[in-house]
Amino acid sequence: MFVKVCGLSTADSVQAAVDAGADAVGFVLTRSPREVPPDRARELLVGVPAGVAAVGVFRHETAADAVAVAREAGLEWLQLHGERTPEDVRAVHDAGLQIIRAITMEAAPEEFADWGEDLLLIDAAVPGSGEAWDYGSVRALGLEGRRWLLAGGLDPVNVAQAAAAAGAWGVDVSSGVEQSRGVKDLSKIRVFVTAAKGA
Repeated sequence: MFVKVCGLSTADSVQAAVDAGADAVGFVLTRSPREVPPDRARELLVGVPAGVAAVGVFRHETAADAVAVAREAGLEWLQLHGERTPEDVRAVHDAGLQIIRAITMEAAPEEFADWGEDLLLIDAAVPGSGEAWDYGSVRALGLEGRRWLLAGGLDPVNVAQAAAAAGAWGVDVSSGVEQSRGVKDLSKIRVFVTAAKGA
C-alpha cells in the first residue's frame, strides 16, 4: 500500500512520516491553514530521503505557475486540485515533473479517465472536510490496474477498512493525523502509516 502524508510543515512531522515508512510527503503551497512558503518547503526537503516522493500541493494555480513554485521549492512532484485538463498534465510532464491529479467523487465521468497522470487521487465530494464517505463506491469506477490514491476522512482507525472497501492502490491523509487544524500529531502519523501498510 502506497502511503502519502500531506500538509506537513515541521521537520518533526516530516521525520515521523519518513520513519514510519511513508512513500510520499506533501507540502501545501496554496492558500490553506497548512500552507508553507516555497523556501520553507525547500528546508523541509532536507529530511526527505531518496525514494520518498516530496509533493507540492496546489489548488487553483495554473499548471505553469504551479511548476514555477515547485521548482522554487525544489520539488519534483505536483498535486493539482481544481478544474484541470489533459493539457495541464502534459505541461507538468513537459517541465520534467511528475503529477498527482486530484479529483472528487462528484467529478464529471470524463475526469476519471486516464489523462496520463502519474497518480490519480480521488477525494471526498467536499475535499478537506475530514469526513468519512462511502469508500466502496469507488469500485464502480473501474479503476482496476491503475495507480490511484484514496483520500478524504481517512484516519488511523478507518484507513485499513476504507482502503479495502475501495480497492485502493494507495492512500493520502492530512487532517486525519492532526491534533488541531494544521498541526500534526506525530503519534497519529506513525499509527496511520502502520495501519495502512498492514491493510
